Amino acid sequence: MAPERAEPGGDVHVDVEGRTLKLGNLTKVLYPRTGTTKGEVLDYYARIAPTMLPHLRDRAVTRIRWPHGVAEGSFFEKNVPAGTPGWVRTVTVPTSGRRSGQGEGTITFPVVDDLATLTWLANLAALELHVHQWRVGRNGRPRNADRIVVDLDPGEPAGLHECCQVALLTRDALAERDLHARPVLSGSKGLHLYADLPSRLPPDDSTALAKEVAEQLQQAHPALVTATMTKSRRGGKVFFDWSQNAGSKTTVAPYSLRGRERPFVAAPVSWDEVSAGAEDPFGLDQLRFEEVLERVADVGDLFAVT
Repeated sequence: MAPERAEPGGDVHVDVEGRTLKLGNLTKVLYPRTGTTKGEVLDYYARIAPTMLPHLRDRAVTRIRWPHGVAEGSFFEKNVPAGTPGWVRTVTVPTSGRRSGQGEGTITFPVVDDLATLTWLANLAALELHVHQWRVGRNGRPRNADRIVVDLDPGEPAGLHECCQVALLTRDALAERDLHARPVLSGSKGLHLYADLPSRLPPDDSTALAKEVAEQLQQAHPALVTATMTKSRRGGKVFFDWSQNAGSKTTVAPYSLRGRERPFVAAPVSWDEVSAGAEDPFGLDQLRFEEVLERVADVGDLFAVT
């Protein structure tokens, strides 16, 4: 991503793989607690792109944008905004039926297959990129789910320590079904687990599979795990959220930044690290973007090899 020219107002034109993008407000602080600027966010996404893009490929992307920084308001964005460049790949998805849970209509999502699109979204202060568990087929239509995801969300006073304990139990329960789980720090409070499916399943079926595992663990470990959505019943337990496998639901993508006080990342980790977090309340913590870049340089893509 090479600068071409700067404008008097501070905007910069850059060439990104043959696309010319206008980037603005690079010194704007998006994370006041750490002083992290929009320029640093753009730099992170440019540097993590070779690792992140394969996990975004062919997936419709919902964004959460913080145009004035994480201390101010944010908004979800599904449809591509006005002024979207013509070279951005999109997919139009019907919103009727169980896939969306909404009324009839369509949503036109961007698909982030290249650095230029990723940079364009980061320039819009789209800090968080969320994806479905299905991919877009060659015909431009959504396919069935190719993986399941589990969101382990702790209810206070439970925390990441308890999530790690439940993650190990979930890994074993999925292994009993010949599914290999990969752990990802949520960048918030908990953990996400992903498991590729040997064959694609309709979202209703993949959701039922995740719910079956959730209820199995809730029955076996009622003091630690709950599969119940009601927040008042989660205190001191880890909520096993199986619902994000529905066709309309999304989960923050691996390597995405989070819009929290600090620039934490949905960061893949190893099972050894999860085991350390299960044994020691201080054995594992959420990771900032600088740490994630260092880890990728040292050990590569844990989401691909774990």
